[in-house]
Amino acid sequence: MATNRHAMIRYKALDKCFSNFYRKYAIEDLIEFCNEEVYAFDGTEGISRRTIFNDINYMRSEQGWGAPIEKYYDGKKPYYRYSDHEFSISKMPLSEKEVIQLRETVNLLGRFSGMPWIEEFCSALVDKFKLKGNTRNIIGLDQNRYLKGVEFLPELFNYIMNMQVLNIRYETFKKGILEFIVHPYYMKQYNNRWFLLGLNDEYRNITTVALDRSVSVEAVSVEYRYNPELDFEEYFDDVVGVTVPKNTSPQAVRLRFSENRFPYVTSKPLHPSQRIVDAEKCVIELSVIPNMELETLILSFGSDVEVLDNEPLRQRVSHTIQEMHKKYFGAQNDCTE
Repeated sequence: MATNRHAMIRYKALDKCFSNFYRKYAIEDLIEFCNEEVYAFDGTEGISRRTIFNDINYMRSEQGWGAPIEKYYDGKKPYYRYSDHEFSISKMPLSEKEVIQLRETVNLLGRFSGMPWIEEFCSALVDKFKLKGNTRNIIGLDQNRYLKGVEFLPELFNYIMNMQVLNIRYETFKKGILEFIVHPYYMKQYNNRWFLLGLNDEYRNITTVALDRSVSVEAVSVEYRYNPELDFEEYFDDVVGVTVPKNTSPQAVRLRFSENRFPYVTSKPLHPSQRIVDAEKCVIELSVIPNMELETLILSFGSDVEVLDNEPLRQRVSHTIQEMHKKYFGAQNDCTE
């Protein structure tokens, strides 16, 4: 079966013609109608008789839909239509494999609980394609079911789509509850947490709001400020995580791993910029803007990694290790004394 879009447009166009028992479509009529449909899609034209005859043969075949396309005559002029008035390629049942794949897709979508439009969509699919029955999951998603703030996702999605300014009450770890106005642009998930990014109305900069620390989100009557030509698909290119330090350029960060951990790191890069500097010594290099998420990631490897250069980053990681050492070995010394 041809998989290009023009082929599918032609098949659907021919299906409409063959299903229309109030008009007799000769080959010239079929060509004209298919040309109109393809032209409406992308402005191209020029479908040949051979193409249409090939399409008809394919639709008739077992590889296609086994369509009951018959040739009839109006005088000496032949025309084409289905012999079965109830047939349409759009009515063909799904194969067993397609049903299994669609059922698993519905199960995956169902993991996004609390999003009404997804729940309605899944319910419609289950009803239309009779997907109830074996709902055993065979794919697991890494998610935190008890994470706070996920209840804001549906309304935030709608607020962003409708360009609605928000008043957010936010609980910080040091300053208590803060309240500020945000023009919402984008939502991102990282490390099983959700974040909202938008323009801070007071400081006129991009702010990152962790949903699990948001107390309330309410729409306010403030004129919406459009995204200042910021592409969020590229916004995070130079960092690990969601924190993008201001006015800072990417820096070279070289890391040396243990022999046991090096294959793991090369098979699952820490960042898209990662490159191997010295395979024998297990050294890689990243081109990133250092942030807290990068430090946390480096520390997660424990004694299997060492920051070789970028002295400020090396010092911060070293300081954290020293503080950990005090907590563990300081406690042992106290017990000994």
